Amino acid sequence: MSPTTALVLAAAAPAAGGDNGIMDILASPIILPIALLALMYFFFVRPQQQRAKEHQTKIAGLKRGDTVVLSSGLIGKIVRIEDQELGLEIAQNVTVKVVKAMVSEVRTRGEPAPANANAKPAKPSAKPAQADAKDAKS
Repeated sequence: MSPTTALVLAAAAPAAGGDNGIMDILASPIILPIALLALMYFFFVRPQQQRAKEHQTKIAGLKRGDTVVLSSGLIGKIVRIEDQELGLEIAQNVTVKVVKAMVSEVRTRGEPAPANANAKPAKPSAKPAQADAKDAKS
């Protein structure tokens, strides 16, 4: 074997230690599933757990007189609180029993209903008054 042939073969042969760096790590068959599981946890499982915890604190803070919205869209005022159920007044002298877990939103006394997303809030504008002042000067 000539020295040039040995040099070419030595250059073409991969190093025994593997100098590919990150590619060696990513080529491992166990790394990709672990990375996917970690991403799924942070994007799906953890936010759901946070929403569930927030819902539990909302339910624990219910009190008589609160206005609540159920998951079905029914709106009523709490008149009685039991362990797992609520007495909800949905009309004058009409009370129904509902499960606490079905409460999706709490609107406490004095709190206005959320504005419609499609409706634009009415803002008083100072521009017409300024325009009238300029017209009066002319």
